[in-house]
Amino acid sequence: MLCRSFFLLFLTAGTLARGHFGRQSTHPKLGRHRHHTLNRLPSQDTEDVDDPGHGDSGTWTNTTSMIGASKDDTSASNTSTSSGASGPYKLDVRYTGQDFFNEWDFFTAADPTHGKVNYLSKEDAKSKKLAYTNNGATFLAVDDKTTLQPGQNRDSVRITSKKTWSSGLFIADFAQVPYGCSVWPAYWSVGPAWPTGGEIDVFEGVNNQATNQYTLHTSKGCTSSQGSIKPTGKVSNKQCATINGDNTGCGFIDPNESSYGAGFNAADGGVFAHLWDKSGIKIWHFARNEIPQDIQAISDYGAATTGSPNPDSWGTPVAFWSPDTCDMGSHFHDHSLVFDTTLCGDWAGATYSSSGCPGTCEQAVADPSNFKNAKWKINYVSVYQPVGLDYNSSY
Repeated sequence: MLCRSFFLLFLTAGTLARGHFGRQSTHPKLGRHRHHTLNRLPSQDTEDVDDPGHGDSGTWTNTTSMIGASKDDTSASNTSTSSGASGPYKLDVRYTGQDFFNEWDFFTAADPTHGKVNYLSKEDAKSKKLAYTNNGATFLAVDDKTTLQPGQNRDSVRITSKKTWSSGLFIADFAQVPYGCSVWPAYWSVGPAWPTGGEIDVFEGVNNQATNQYTLHTSKGCTSSQGSIKPTGKVSNKQCATINGDNTGCGFIDPNESSYGAGFNAADGGVFAHLWDKSGIKIWHFARNEIPQDIQAISDYGAATTGSPNPDSWGTPVAFWSPDTCDMGSHFHDHSLVFDTTLCGDWAGATYSSSGCPGTCEQAVADPSNFKNAKWKINYVSVYQPVGLDYNSSY
């Protein structure tokens, strides 16, 4: 593994490469949300997406109802319930289990970051076992069976939440995340008319990167500052906006190897939580054995939650952007959540030769054995709002 000092330098260089490699004045993820509209599928589609042969008791929950505690539990889907939250935050929506995919759209256009992937429709992803649920967890995978010719694209999945938010507390529990040579996974959120609505990258990295990177992208007028909070992450850049074609964004590098890739999976996964409101944007990462009690109490992904998370008890965040130098309400609004795994492209491809991976990025894509670890295993994603807040507005 690369030594830490060199690794941090590599990450910074890699981020810069994202903003410049093969581009003129656009961010490599720009087309994810600017040039292409989502391929929306019928929201009434409730077809079972379970992995054949496995049972499931997952749920999708919102503040007024619980949709399908199981396919056989009709009382759960027909009974109105409150969120059950006590304290400062109440549950808005919870994604988990067999109904997970009903509340997300599958993106099927060409990858705007120039990755060597074919993003599949819901039907194709299900039939090829690249999107399924098993024992309450949701899986999103890259094809790891087909041998390709160098230059061909490999099948993968990208999904976007139907629901949008302009603030909130977001808690995501992953048991496994994708990583490997040529692999570029991301869990992020994005607003309309990029970069006007902003972008928050909660989990992102490339190739065999050792730790996670957290980044914001905005329109002009937003820079990174920490105020009185000193995050545990290392600042990688302070300019959040695109300036003269530089789309690096403002970010932090996590010092903990349990935050990404092989290290994350070896720790049995963990939780990423981010709080976005008028006081700024904070992100926490907790390895499985470090998850706070209040989050652990709501981590039973087979049932609706009854607890309320308390970010004030979580300690210092790994990343924090203060509103002192970035107005949160004007730079971040109407965000959808996104999961994707692309291959090569504007970042993973640009930094491949310095990543320690063998051969070329296109050669790596051709070999299915490189993608045995290119899989998301999502226990749940929950979104909370402060009690009493009209969360259809910015704050």
